[in-house]
Amino acid sequence: MIPRILRLPAQPTESFFLWGPRQVGKSSLLRETYPSTRRLDLLLTEEYVRYTQRPGLLREELADALPGTLTIVDEVQKVPALLDEVHWLIENRGLTFGLCGSSARKVRRGHANLLGGRAVRHELFGFVSAEMGDGWEIERALNHGCLPRHYLDPRPARLLRAYVDDYLKEEIAAEGLVQNLPAFSDFLRGAALADTELVSFTNIARECGVSSNTVKAYYQILVDTLVGRFVPAYRARPKRRVIQAPKFYFADVGVVNHLARRGRLQRGGELFGKGLENLIHHELTAYLEYQERLADLTFWRLASGVEVDFVIADLSVAIEVKATGHPGSHHLRGLRAIREDHPEIDLLILVCLDSKRRMTEDGIEILPVAEFLGRLWTGELLG
Repeated sequence: MIPRILRLPAQPTESFFLWGPRQVGKSSLLRETYPSTRRLDLLLTEEYVRYTQRPGLLREELADALPGTLTIVDEVQKVPALLDEVHWLIENRGLTFGLCGSSARKVRRGHANLLGGRAVRHELFGFVSAEMGDGWEIERALNHGCLPRHYLDPRPARLLRAYVDDYLKEEIAAEGLVQNLPAFSDFLRGAALADTELVSFTNIARECGVSSNTVKAYYQILVDTLVGRFVPAYRARPKRRVIQAPKFYFADVGVVNHLARRGRLQRGGELFGKGLENLIHHELTAYLEYQERLADLTFWRLASGVEVDFVIADLSVAIEVKATGHPGSHHLRGLRAIREDHPEIDLLILVCLDSKRRMTEDGIEILPVAEFLGRLWTGELLG
C-alpha cells in the first residue's frame, strides 16, 4: 500500500470521523492503522440488516469492552441510528470509535450535531503528488484521476464508468436522495462541463429541465457526498466591482472527464487547462486539510473578467494556474490586479508548464507544476 500523508493516531484517545469520497482508500487506511481492531462493516448485507433492525446490538456486543477500547464502524452513514448507541457508549462507558463514511447527508438528517463535538474530524483525499513521489505524472493524474485504483490502473475507463454508475445507483437512487434520476444524470453532466467555472444555477436548471432550487439541492448532494465542493469568492474590502458567485470543483478530475465526455486530455488544449486547475485545487485542498491549516481557499474575479484562480488570504498568497509552457505578460494580469487591490497579499505565484522557475521584475514567482507541488508539500511555499 502506498503510504498516505494523513496519519491517524496509533492509539486514539478520542473518537473520530474519517470522511472521504467513495474508493478514496478510507477502509484501507483504517485496516493498515488498526489491523487487529474490532470493526463493523455496514457494506456487508448481514451487518447492515442486523444493525438497522436493532441498533442496540452494538451496546450489547460491547458490554465487556474496557474503557478506551477502539471500535471501527465502516460506512456509518448507512445506519445513522447507530450514532445514538455510539454517543451513549462514549459518554457512559468511555469507549472510543473510528467512524468512517462517504456521506454525511443521512447522518445530518437525524443527528445534526454529529455527536456534538465528541469526535474529531479527518478527511481523506485521492492520491496527492507527495504520496506518489517519482511515480507521479501530470498527464496520468489528469487522465486517470487521483482515486487510488483509477490512478494505478493502466486502463481506468471501465473503473471510472463503474464508479459513476455505482454512485448514481447506490448513493443517489438507493438512498432516495432524488426522485428524478434522469434529471440528476443530466445535472451531473452539466455540472461537470462547468467544473472550475462560476456556478450558474439558472443555466444548468434550463439545460436539465428542472428548477433552480432543484439544481441547488443537487449541488448540495454533491457536497454532502464529498463528490465536490464550492470555492467562494474573495470579497474583502473590494476597490472595484467583484464577482460574488462561487465556483464548483469536483473532487476528482478523472470523474469530471468521464461525466463531461472529454476523452484524453493533451497539452495545448483548453480542457487540459481546466483539468490542471482542478488538479491544483485538489492538491491545495488536501494540503490545507492534512496540515490542519485554518485557512480558507477562495478565488478572486473582477466584473471585467480579470481573475485569480486561488486566493488564500490567511496565508497572504494568490495562485494563478495556466496550462502554457511559455507564460507571458497577459497571463499575469490577474495577479497584478489583485496586488493593486490587495497589497497585503504579498506572495504571487503563476503555476504553469514552463520548464524552469523564474521571478518577474515585479516579484511574481513563475513555477513549473512539479516544482510548485514539491515546494508546497515540503512547506516551503506556505510555511
